[in-house]
Amino acid sequence: MTGAPLGLRSGSYGSSLQQLQSGAVLPTHSQPVVLRKSSRSFSGSREKERILSRICKFVGRRKLGMMLLLMTLAAVLSFASVVSKDEDSLGGPNIRMVSTDQDWDFVNPGRPLNTSRPPFILAKGNKDVVTLGSNQESASNHNITQNSVPVLHPTPHPCESFPLPSPPADKRHTGPRPCPVCYVPVEKALLLMPHSPSESPVLKNLSYFSEDNLIANESNGGSIFGGHPSLQQRNESFNIKESMTVHCGFFNGLKSGRETGFHIDEDVLSEMEACNDVVVASAIFGNYDVMQQPKNISEYAKKNACFYMFIDEETETYMKNSSSLDDIRRVGLWRVVVVQNLPYEDSRRNGKVPKLLLHRLFPNARYSLWIDGKLELVVDPYQVLERFLWRKNYSFAISRHYRRFDVFEEAEANKAAGKYDNASIDSQIEFYKKEGLTHYSLSKLPITSDVPEGCVIIKEHTPITNLFTCLWFNEVDHFTARDQISFSTVRDKIMSQVNWTINMFMDCERRNFVVQAYHRDLLEQRKALAEQLKALATIHPPPAPVNNVRIARAPPSKKVNIRHGRDKRSGSRRHHPKASIGQR
Repeated sequence: MTGAPLGLRSGSYGSSLQQLQSGAVLPTHSQPVVLRKSSRSFSGSREKERILSRICKFVGRRKLGMMLLLMTLAAVLSFASVVSKDEDSLGGPNIRMVSTDQDWDFVNPGRPLNTSRPPFILAKGNKDVVTLGSNQESASNHNITQNSVPVLHPTPHPCESFPLPSPPADKRHTGPRPCPVCYVPVEKALLLMPHSPSESPVLKNLSYFSEDNLIANESNGGSIFGGHPSLQQRNESFNIKESMTVHCGFFNGLKSGRETGFHIDEDVLSEMEACNDVVVASAIFGNYDVMQQPKNISEYAKKNACFYMFIDEETETYMKNSSSLDDIRRVGLWRVVVVQNLPYEDSRRNGKVPKLLLHRLFPNARYSLWIDGKLELVVDPYQVLERFLWRKNYSFAISRHYRRFDVFEEAEANKAAGKYDNASIDSQIEFYKKEGLTHYSLSKLPITSDVPEGCVIIKEHTPITNLFTCLWFNEVDHFTARDQISFSTVRDKIMSQVNWTINMFMDCERRNFVVQAYHRDLLEQRKALAEQLKALATIHPPPAPVNNVRIARAPPSKKVNIRHGRDKRSGSRRHHPKASIGQR
């Protein structure tokens, strides 16, 4: 760490520095350095001048001699101040800061991380201890001034001068690719982890409707799992107040995951409730993807973060047959959770439940990192959180689409790719247009896009972010399952009510910490094609190469003297206005 050393008393040592810089010499709180006459002192001013002239004659110049005298005096004062600081630390007021193992880990990253203590600890000696960062005087000791409070001087962030990613240099390959991202070491990321939750503007208390306090009306649309909110209830949910009750899935039960249409075993629910730090979650429903194992995960994250993979019974059967699921339902770092009684017939829509409602499945978690089942996490989750949340004081982060920024273009792309039936997409877009949805333009800056790449969500579980994902899920439950279409509508409605924003970072930065694989069906098609090609190669092997075969060469062509236009054989002059390239 840089800045003032730990235990520095700015009331004494800092004032000495100021005096040296200003050119004045004043006594410090340590033993003063006093220049006084002794028995061997000079008798008069003439003798002083004589000695001074000898010194100047010895060094050659008077100015150089004065400089040496000043340097000697500065060295004496520095030694006196060090002695003063040591004496004050032994006998002065008990105000000090203890450097923990985490502090030393940042200075010496090679040292093993001790995870048993918080990042900063103030030593508890007596009642004169002042809390870190306090600008007030201690109530029990009025002699302690504000300058006596230990302060960690701000230092520049290690990634502050890191350049922004540049566009691809190869113009022929302009597709989505990763770009460099500056991460701090895991030890430093832990030091930068906020000690208290982020502020939730306006909204402080958030609760959820359930079957006990509301009767669902199927005519309102949506599902029974979502509670069939009416249009009036939907509109009221965007009116941000200090205390709110909204629809947020799990409508049939008092507890998320218990008899709610997304059933999880009771012992697993107890494990999930015990997660109180960081949750990394993913899901595979319908045996749609191949499970990817996280890489480059620190030992601290392996011990403190929770890694949960939600699957359905179809995926469980496949994994048991492939012997990748053990008896305790663990595959590598993933704690596999089998969900029963799924609320939707569409596997992709079922995946929206853990994707958007992790705060309900993990009610005591502080942060969550969602990644789609086809993605492989290759950076430690604490480094990802520091980069995209803590560094700029965000509570929600998601990457923007690498190509499309407009919801209308996204809707047309979904229709062209057959992601959902066209009539449902058109109906949703028309509904949003009546509410004021417009095309994206530069007038929306600093909002950089209306279309996210929703396969990764980085979130702090605060009331306002929980409300955002609840209302986003309600749109997915009521309209199409294409969450990219409804994202900007929910975001803009909340941002119009409160001072809150989202970190929409570049998609190439997302591709830096997750590696994208293909869906299982495409992988199986490629595997079958490779096997077919291999079988054909065994039945019809390619012809063996022929060696030692002499190839007949064509007779040499006539050479023409280009310069003089003469045939070398006949010597006659010929007219060749311009020789061809092959004849040169």
